[in-house]
Amino acid sequence: MQNKVYHRIDQITGNVIVVKADGVINGELAQVDSAQGVSLAQVIRLENENVFLQVFAGGRGIGTDAKVKFLGRTMQIPFSENLLGRVFTGSGEPRDNGPEIKENMIDIGGPSVNPAKRIIPRNMVRTGIPMIDVFNTLVESQKLPIFSVAGEPYNELLAQIALQAEVDVIILGGMGLKHDDYLFFRDKLDESGALSRTVMFVHTASDPTVECLLVPDVALAVAEKYAQEDKRVLVLLTDMTNFADSMKEVAITMEQIPSNRGYPGDLYSQLAARYEKAVDFEGSGSITILAVTTMPGDDVTHPVPDNTGYITEGQFYLKNGRIEPFGSLSRLKQQVNDRTRDDHRVIMDTMIQLYANYKETLEKQSMGFRMSDWDSKLLKYGEQFEASMMDISMNTPLEEALDNGWKILADCFEPAETGIQSKYTDKFWPKQAGAPKADQVPEEQAEPEQEKNAKPKAESDKKKKAKPEQEENAKPKAGSDKKEKAKPEKKA
Repeated sequence: MQNKVYHRIDQITGNVIVVKADGVINGELAQVDSAQGVSLAQVIRLENENVFLQVFAGGRGIGTDAKVKFLGRTMQIPFSENLLGRVFTGSGEPRDNGPEIKENMIDIGGPSVNPAKRIIPRNMVRTGIPMIDVFNTLVESQKLPIFSVAGEPYNELLAQIALQAEVDVIILGGMGLKHDDYLFFRDKLDESGALSRTVMFVHTASDPTVECLLVPDVALAVAEKYAQEDKRVLVLLTDMTNFADSMKEVAITMEQIPSNRGYPGDLYSQLAARYEKAVDFEGSGSITILAVTTMPGDDVTHPVPDNTGYITEGQFYLKNGRIEPFGSLSRLKQQVNDRTRDDHRVIMDTMIQLYANYKETLEKQSMGFRMSDWDSKLLKYGEQFEASMMDISMNTPLEEALDNGWKILADCFEPAETGIQSKYTDKFWPKQAGAPKADQVPEEQAEPEQEKNAKPKAESDKKKKAKPEQEENAKPKAGSDKKEKAKPEKKA
């Protein structure tokens, strides 16, 4: 089929151009040839014979006499094993100065997987971060946002997860990144060797807006292909608020009627179309999605985080450089944390409850209340919990993190004070933690200690018994002296 070419542009508004054409489909690609060079454009709206196209390189320098050639296909991206270790733009062009890949082109933006072909999530994704693995376990095929405010180390958290996650492939999609953030991701993954299992699609703040809209679709299309090849794929996206802002910019340019705070009315549908790509294939691989969503002004009712919360299966709140334990939630953790280790749920529930008590104690302390012995124990526990469990830069296996939890409990409390059932404390409570408890000392060691303690006790009992006898013997002697002194007085 011969591609259609048009030599007349009716309207140019920002990055959007309008051409009168027929036989064009929504999402179709076109090539715009102007005095500024050649650029790709994508059909974003059809209105009778008017075709609206978003120009990837921007509308600056394009004249009304520019040539528009429709390519007869939608946006495609190459797929092969050679993608691993590479960095691309949002439109799939190499950003790392490597060779261009043109083999096995696949369409992007396809429908999500038929729910009938999905299976119930059943496998844990280990990240090495205790606040995730122990308290809000990430599960294969789960979709979770990381709610944060500007300035929090959410990119550092994503990089740490990319280094440590026990998956086969990492797909990193960056939207509106500062150039320094892009270099941080690239260098961090390269230095650790994790870049060899990673594909990066990066849109920086200086790149065309339309490329920002393509990043999630490109990343998820590649992830889906890897998952069909029996790979466990983890997709890391940052920042979905920038993605929504790009949608808002395009909608305003197209003079669409705005919805809440100027965002387009289909914001929910657009976000859901991306998040619903998370899937666990029967007999094949899986796609798990972690996406950063920044909250302007720390406002969780902002349209982007608000709509996201209705789509995803929980959320992580990043505050003060830590994953907040009270607001964070993984709704699928119960699918897997009963099969990791017997004490997983016990440690999870107990430590969070005690940490909540610690927060209450801090409030009492700030108001000048007198601290009881129990309050002092909670203060000690809270400090150790934050240092050992809430650090997002840690790389701690799940089993070691659970053992650390028991050590913290044993260092701060008696077994009975934790409220944990004795069947768990008998099995997992550290034997040599702090001062040995009488019921925890081995029988061979307990007997000599009891004998040592018995000797001083017996000696003290003898001394106590000896004192009354001496006093009783002393009284008659004193009385006899008085009688002897009294006799001469009678004779006189």
